[in-house]
Amino acid sequence: MNPVKLAEGIYWVGAVDWDTRFFHGHTFSTHHGTTYNAYLIIDEKVTLVDTVFPPFAEEMLERIKQIIDPQKIDYVVANHVEMDHSGSLPKILSLAPKAKLICNVRCKEGLLKHYFTNWDFQLVKTGDKLSLGKRTLSFLETPMLHWPDSMWTYLIEDEILLCNDALGQHYASSERFDDEIEECTIMHAAAKYYANILMLFGSIAVKKIGETQKLGWKIRMAAPAHGLIWKNPQSIIDAYFHWEKGEAKDRVVIAFDSMYGATEKMALAIAEGIKKEKVEVDIYKLPISDKHDVIAEVLEAKGLLVGSSTVNNDYLPDIPAFLVNLRGLKPKNKIGGAFGSFGWSGGAVKNIENMLQEMKIEIFEPGISVKYVPTEEELNKCFEFGRRFAQRIKGAGST
Repeated sequence: MNPVKLAEGIYWVGAVDWDTRFFHGHTFSTHHGTTYNAYLIIDEKVTLVDTVFPPFAEEMLERIKQIIDPQKIDYVVANHVEMDHSGSLPKILSLAPKAKLICNVRCKEGLLKHYFTNWDFQLVKTGDKLSLGKRTLSFLETPMLHWPDSMWTYLIEDEILLCNDALGQHYASSERFDDEIEECTIMHAAAKYYANILMLFGSIAVKKIGETQKLGWKIRMAAPAHGLIWKNPQSIIDAYFHWEKGEAKDRVVIAFDSMYGATEKMALAIAEGIKKEKVEVDIYKLPISDKHDVIAEVLEAKGLLVGSSTVNNDYLPDIPAFLVNLRGLKPKNKIGGAFGSFGWSGGAVKNIENMLQEMKIEIFEPGISVKYVPTEEELNKCFEFGRRFAQRIKGAGST
């Protein structure tokens, strides 16, 4: 793939990773791969903003070489320490030994601890400007989006925001811009990215977007470090404000595990009750579902019901893997509940409720438990539980 022009003299020179299926170890599934976006600015001072994951350094360099000799790079901007963005710095700076490395003080600390090389650093902070000739860069420190060192870089004259790990998606594509694929595709990828990486930091994200307005930055284009570039950045900015408020649809996610099928019967009966009230419902059996996909669905749902059989007075092992991940992300404005079957003793339902309460999820009513296999009468109770839950969802206010 050739470099891709964003504007006159500004190019995408990153890399496309078609093969990766997990990110951050195994903490995020990437069914559609990802991209590592780096941006080259040709001016009196040639500038590279961010690099790529080390295995893709040569791919990035081949694109740069189609435009300019890497030795002519004057500045390299490091928006973030994490190695999927900084990992090719040693290669680039060995080819451009006179280049200054532009970053903030936290980023310098992190880079020194990762690479143990004291490059020619030039430190910047929020509001600082760097003249490239005809163009000017400005900077906004964005700590905890999603590391303490994170920063955004803005091209003032072109109104392009290089926003690193904000506004992105893990999505590999031969296209580079949001208007080149279906909107539902990119927004689904962006929602999963936000839900699993930035939900915890959503308030910081919208605050920083607000700070761009105070700085007088008009965002004509938003170019993140992963995924497609937004020619229509307002759509993703609006989505971030929507998600940060915890606004969601009249929709319920049922996530469960079942040892011998009794809890699954309960889940299906509850879902029928929800459907009876004309509320959308999706059901996920956790051992065979991707928990990162399920978390993305929870983002856009008002209701979450979690079910499990009881084993050793507790829930089945795939339940905490899901709930602990979700707890750390701190979802907002959710209504929840629990259900499950048991044999000689219970425990799973109460423990699920405790986990949901730790997340400040409103417990709809005491969970529903069934001993052994549910009877027809007990399945009817599950159905009615689902109806009442759906009514509560509909009464929770519009979005």
